[in-house]
Amino acid sequence: MYKRILVATDGSSLSEKAVATAIDLALLTRAELVSVTVAHLLSHGYFEGSMVLNQREIELSQEQADTAAQRLVDAVRTTAAAKGVRSAQAIVMKSNQVAEAIIATAKNQQCDLIVMASHGRRSLARLLMGSETLHVLTHSHIPVLVLR
Repeated sequence: MYKRILVATDGSSLSEKAVATAIDLALLTRAELVSVTVAHLLSHGYFEGSMVLNQREIELSQEQADTAAQRLVDAVRTTAAAKGVRSAQAIVMKSNQVAEAIIATAKNQQCDLIVMASHGRRSLARLLMGSETLHVLTHSHIPVLVLR
C-alpha cells in the first residue's frame, strides 16, 4: 500500500498522536518512515521583539532551535526503530514556510503519504498566515492523512 510515509511533527501533544499513528501505519504496511520538523529561521535583523540582539546571540538562538528540532525527529526515529519499523529517517528542514518545507520534503524523499496533525503549536504569526495543515492539504500532490 504505502512504501514511504512522511510524518510531520512539532512536538505538540496532537502531533505526537500523528507520530504514533504514522508509526503504526508504517508497521502495518511495512513502509519506511520519514520524520520531519521545520526549524524556523531566526531573523538576522537588529531587533527581536523589543530587545536588541547581537549577531552572536542570534546565532546561539538558532543553534538551540536547530538542536531542539534535531532531538525531536531523532526521538521519532528511535521510537519507530524500537517498534520495528524497517527504516526510519529524521530530517530537520530550516525554513519559515512550514507547509512548503513539508511538501518539499515529501516530494524529495519520494513519500507516498503525509501524516500530520490538524493543528500544532500556534503563534500570532501562524494564526494570521492560516493553517499550515490546510496549506499542505490544498497544495500537496501526495495524499495527506490529518489527525485531530
